[in-house]
Amino acid sequence: MHILFLCTGNSCRSILAEATFNHLAPAHMHAMSAGSQPTGYVHPRSLALLAREGIAIDGYVSKSWHDLPHPPEIVITVCSNAAGETCPAYLGQAIRAHWGVDDPAKATGSEAEIEAAFEAAYQCLRLRIEAFFALSPETFQQPAVLKQALDQIGRISHQSSPESGNVT
Repeated sequence: MHILFLCTGNSCRSILAEATFNHLAPAHMHAMSAGSQPTGYVHPRSLALLAREGIAIDGYVSKSWHDLPHPPEIVITVCSNAAGETCPAYLGQAIRAHWGVDDPAKATGSEAEIEAAFEAAYQCLRLRIEAFFALSPETFQQPAVLKQALDQIGRISHQSSPESGNVT
C-alpha cells in the first residue's frame, strides 16, 4: 500500500510524515511525500529532528506531486487551515484525508520556540501515524470505513493520545 503525504512546499511537514511513516511501517506499506509547489529543499531543522529521533534521513528530497513513481492508494494532506494555507487537492482515485499541522517553517521567536514548533509538528504527526498503524486490517478492506478512520485520526493533536480517545 502506498501513502502520499501532500503539502504545498514539501520541505517540512510532509517530509516529517514520510520519514516517520517509513520508519515505523510494516513491509507492505510505504509512504511518499510531495508538494504542489515544492521548495526544492528539505528544511534542515526537519532533517536534524528526524536524525535526533533515530530516523534515517538519506534520500529525502522536496519534489512535485507530478514526479511520483506510482499512484498512491491514500493521500493525506498536512497543510494547516489555521495558518491560512491552501492545501492542494490531489485528483485521483485515492482515498483522501486531511491531517492539518501548523507549518514549523513559519515559526518565529527564539531558537527554543522555533525548535518547539518543529517538535510539536513531529509529535502530532507521529501520534497520527501510530494511530494509523493501530487500525484493524478489516478497516483497510472497507474504503468508507477507512476514510472515516483517517478523518478521525486527523483530529488527534499532540496534546492528546490515540489510546485515551482524546481528540482535540
